[in-house]
Amino acid sequence: MVFSFRAIFAFTKRFPGRYQWIPVRNCNLVSCTQNINTAKQQECQNPVTVSSGTRQSPIDINTAHCVYNPQLKPLKISYDPNNCLRLRNNGYFFQVDFEDSKDSSVISSGPLKNHYRLKQFHFHWGSKSDRGSEHTVNNQVYPAELHLVHWNPVKCNNSDEAILSEDGLAVIGVFLKLGKRHDRLQKLVDALPAVKHKDAAIEFLNFDPACMIPSCSDYWTYPGSLTSPPQTECVTWVIMKDPIEISPEQLATFRSLFYTSTGEKQKNMVDNYRPVQPLLKRTVYSTTSPFQNSVSQ
Repeated sequence: MVFSFRAIFAFTKRFPGRYQWIPVRNCNLVSCTQNINTAKQQECQNPVTVSSGTRQSPIDINTAHCVYNPQLKPLKISYDPNNCLRLRNNGYFFQVDFEDSKDSSVISSGPLKNHYRLKQFHFHWGSKSDRGSEHTVNNQVYPAELHLVHWNPVKCNNSDEAILSEDGLAVIGVFLKLGKRHDRLQKLVDALPAVKHKDAAIEFLNFDPACMIPSCSDYWTYPGSLTSPPQTECVTWVIMKDPIEISPEQLATFRSLFYTSTGEKQKNMVDNYRPVQPLLKRTVYSTTSPFQNSVSQ
């Protein structure tokens, strides 16, 4: 999610010392990786805000250590396809933006105390199919991961303000695995060549993101952070247990995009994910009991 520098600067003034601007070396996002049980996770980034907080995301979800919470209800998801506005390449991933001035595309229930408005969704993916997801499950990595980003209109006035609030955002994470073509996602895939380069944007209307939510309502939830700058610890994560399927050809279209602007040396947009972070003292809660907490294949 891309936030204004004004909001980020306000956050660093409000919480000095907890979040610091630390330059990290530039590197090739394709080649700079680390191993996680034979799967690779990105280690290097462009210069970004690196957090010293204790609620960082993503994490590995160890299902044996998850705590079953029978009080957790299924998420209530109500999206209006008419709120879909535009598709754009922000130089890190492609993003679909939604109208969020009213409560017409919202989620509620589950671990949430009130409703949250959909702001945007985006994906993270790897250059090869042995990596790509940000979260992992028992160290299993998926080829890609979808994030649907929502903000809290009860507590905050807008999404920029929400990054300053401890429970300002709620993000649904959905794993993608290779399989059959996702027919309802194809409309988005067909539009991607129009935003091949950084800063390209087009009108993208009448798309229902509910088509990317698994039919199974089970999930894991934990308190965490944004996985891209400014990495603030403002997110209630809801990670759906079951993945959805995408064809190899559809994922190849993701990989055909570029980090770079038109006229610059082309760099394929791949491996745009953050490595897993320590869980520390947090608890991951589950809607399923331990013997049901297996990983969907």
